[in-house]
Amino acid sequence: MTTRTAEHANDVQMQAYSEAVKSGLYAKKSGLVGKYDNVRRCWEDELTRHFIYPHIKRLIERAGERMRRLRIMDLGCGSADGYELLMGIRDRDADLHAPEANLLTDETVAYYKGVDLNWDLLAQARSIYGHDPKVAFEQADFTEGLPLGEGEKPYDLYFSSFGTFSHHNDDETVIRLLAEMAERTPEHCVIIGDWLGRYSYEWQSLWTDDLEEYRNMDYVVSYIYDKEEREHRRDELQHLTLRLMSRQEVEAVVTEASRRAGVEIRLLQYFDRSVFSGRHMDTADYNRYAQPIREALNSLHEPNLRTDLRSLIVDYRPRRGFDFLNDYFENLQMSWNTLVRYTGALLEAYDENQGRYVEELPPVPATYPEIVQSMMARMHKVVEGVGWLKTGLPRENVIEPQLGYALRNLITSLQQGRGCAHGLVGIFEVDKA
Repeated sequence: MTTRTAEHANDVQMQAYSEAVKSGLYAKKSGLVGKYDNVRRCWEDELTRHFIYPHIKRLIERAGERMRRLRIMDLGCGSADGYELLMGIRDRDADLHAPEANLLTDETVAYYKGVDLNWDLLAQARSIYGHDPKVAFEQADFTEGLPLGEGEKPYDLYFSSFGTFSHHNDDETVIRLLAEMAERTPEHCVIIGDWLGRYSYEWQSLWTDDLEEYRNMDYVVSYIYDKEEREHRRDELQHLTLRLMSRQEVEAVVTEASRRAGVEIRLLQYFDRSVFSGRHMDTADYNRYAQPIREALNSLHEPNLRTDLRSLIVDYRPRRGFDFLNDYFENLQMSWNTLVRYTGALLEAYDENQGRYVEELPPVPATYPEIVQSMMARMHKVVEGVGWLKTGLPRENVIEPQLGYALRNLITSLQQGRGCAHGLVGIFEVDKA
């Protein structure tokens, strides 16, 4: 090969690599920070899917009995986040050999409509899913009423996620919206409303016994940056006015909407999402005692990264006058910390060279909550089961993620659906049959 030919070949190769870098496909992605961090993907989305699964499953079955597929409206769809959350629900009863295990498929969904007020987010959503004729994204303000066009059929599922309903700063607008959903439903629908929880530890400074106080919070979108950049951009950060809700307040809203519609909007389930793991735990913008627990959880799920388990230990600081909340968070903290410390003790007691525990830990007290005992037993098996691996960083890539899932399971089992987390989600149905 001549020198000129070799130079030309090198230029072509370098240009190819440069184009690949520009495409973004060569970017080294991390789940430690940003909107789609590891906690968002592995905890928040999956926990939401866990709770809504049985209700979506029954909705599909009911529609199938009537030879129908579902129509879904996603209120506050953003850049198709709600669509991806819903379409990521796995069918737990799917055949092991089935090529697709999604619960919502072309066979079960007739139409999906995403609604949002922000044009930029809608444009991003359309760029990803706009090619699908069964998927549409429309600009509308749902605080002004149900965004149904003239002659547009009602929907089987009205879905919202990540605090969308907290954009209703006045309860009157959400009452009107819920009542309109119930009125327009010909037979049956499911409604999933998602609010910011009033009693999240993230904003303990806003806790109040008077529900007329701190109805709306000045929510700072500071969490998308790391600590250094967050402080540097403090004057540039976006502020939102968002409604805080407890279960009691949601129930009052739903009761009034049912009265106006003349039909019951029946509760199916409440759940708290992101207890101790909400984004403002790391910023401490509303609670000076908040710890960066989300940062530590992101680390647990990050490949090849070893986590200092001490960073997971929660030091809950009670607030006087809120015994019912303090008792809940105190019990949760004790359960959480017990599991973390036990896992650390397991790692110390296991000898990789001998492939066994060189010392047995004291038996788990029978007085511990059942879920705590169960998760401790599982972590015992995890450490023992993979500790013998000599390659692949078993602690970083197997044991730590499993600790994350064990903590997630612990939180899921102990949450109470009272508004004690970043998100309070209510699942309701209207049944006129």
